[in-house]
Amino acid sequence: MTARIAVFSDVHGNVVALEAVRKAIKKEKPDAILVAGDHALNGPDPAATIDALRAMEADGAVVVQGNTDIAVADFDYAAAFPWMADGVPDAMQIAAEWAHDALDDAQLDWLRRLPSERRIRLEETLVLVTHASPGSQTAGFDRDLDAGVTLERLSRTDARIICCGHTHLPEIRDFGWKQIVNDGSAGYVFDGDPTASWALVTLDGETVTAEVRRTEFDALAVANAISARGLPGDVYRAATVRTGKLVR
Repeated sequence: MTARIAVFSDVHGNVVALEAVRKAIKKEKPDAILVAGDHALNGPDPAATIDALRAMEADGAVVVQGNTDIAVADFDYAAAFPWMADGVPDAMQIAAEWAHDALDDAQLDWLRRLPSERRIRLEETLVLVTHASPGSQTAGFDRDLDAGVTLERLSRTDARIICCGHTHLPEIRDFGWKQIVNDGSAGYVFDGDPTASWALVTLDGETVTAEVRRTEFDALAVANAISARGLPGDVYRAATVRTGKLVR
């Protein structure tokens, strides 16, 4: 029996991209939908994004919390960005405060209660969904990560499939005994393709295959909405959405 899983993450308040991805996923009729965190920060419409994700969760999607969700919900910047030893830039804090203020109490409580990771079992295969890596919302599977560190992070779970995001760079890595499915970003991608990226995983007995999918959305309209907001750093955020490359 075959089972399929749709995975996406890092919507970052881009509800236009999220709705496009939802439509694309619906056509595939997956057995499970996993959402790997970073829901609200940077984009122009965090409230509508959270509402859409809550609706998906009510329909059975498994949703976990990302590091920027901690920043938006509770302003715990040291927890959200531990690699910024010299402090989080003012522009990032202002964006987190803006997103926080755009959400009502129920939406903020939902962000706070999300788990850091979840596990599901399909076709006798254990699947982990986490934002960055097993046991961490901030230590991801970067492409230039030392091989030994990658293997150490892989060994933190018994799951055969690790579904994650955080890097904003879509990538499938098959180690034989385990597979990393990094869907990239469904709203704020960094690989130079200004579309929303997500992943589709197929389980067929002991065989696991995964592929990255790309879904078009109106990137220019979203970029313009970010620019119109006028927060410090929005010119760079808008350029990132428009080009699909991290601009800062």
